[in-house]
Amino acid sequence: MIATARLGSATCALVAGFLAGAAAFTPAAAEPQAGGVALASHLAIYDLKLANSRGKRSLEAVRGRIVYDFSSACEGYGLQFRQVTSLDSGEGKTALSDLRATSWEDAEAKSFRFTSQNFLDDRMVEDVDGNAERQPDGVAVKLTKPEQKQFSAGRAVFPTEHMREILAAAHAGKSLLQIEVYDGSDNGQKVYQSLTVIGRKVAPDERKPTDAAAGQSALAGLDRWPVTISYFDKTNQSGEQTPVYSIGFELYDNGISRALVLDYGDFAVSGDMTSLELKDTKPCR
Repeated sequence: MIATARLGSATCALVAGFLAGAAAFTPAAAEPQAGGVALASHLAIYDLKLANSRGKRSLEAVRGRIVYDFSSACEGYGLQFRQVTSLDSGEGKTALSDLRATSWEDAEAKSFRFTSQNFLDDRMVEDVDGNAERQPDGVAVKLTKPEQKQFSAGRAVFPTEHMREILAAAHAGKSLLQIEVYDGSDNGQKVYQSLTVIGRKVAPDERKPTDAAAGQSALAGLDRWPVTISYFDKTNQSGEQTPVYSIGFELYDNGISRALVLDYGDFAVSGDMTSLELKDTKPCR
């Protein structure tokens, strides 16, 4: 699921800085794990383009690509992620954002390991390495980069755990889910308050996709839900809050996402799934 990629916050910070200067087989799903949710191992590629631009800090064009390599196993979930985005202000100035991240989350959501690097015009602007462990009194985070630091992330959930919660809520017919999320973004020191809005279930024979999801036998019989996740700064409790960023997509019952919309406030980027490879997953014993 694309929402586990931590693609919003780090990229959003780079984008904001740029804008100011310019004026997240037999193909087989994993066995059901925590919460009874089975997740498919898959490699998906999304091509990015500008969906809309508003406000004073507008963009002329956005081009880019997300490569999302997700592995689901009995022991847990691995992710290799990269998002490269070219931003054109229309004023003769462009910037290239390159986010690279890997993570591992155990199946019982007790531990989460993560690394990420962010580059702006080939210059590294963020380098994060750390791990988080769920303790009886909350999540204990230990960072080794950008500096050695330890702190508590409270009762926050990890990214794949968050996705499983969303799918469980969708199955239960819920339309809203509010939960705190720790994903290792923003130098590994940010805990977000998230609000997920889940739309009406789309049956397999409704609104058949025309992107790389089309013709995939593993997806043909699956329900999917339109989902929008908004992430809020947990430290800002004053007045009416607006999200730091939000992610919209259609979520299949096995965790695969299509039809992305990444909203950074001043502009939004759409992501069309141009390639999808479903990978074998060893059955749990």
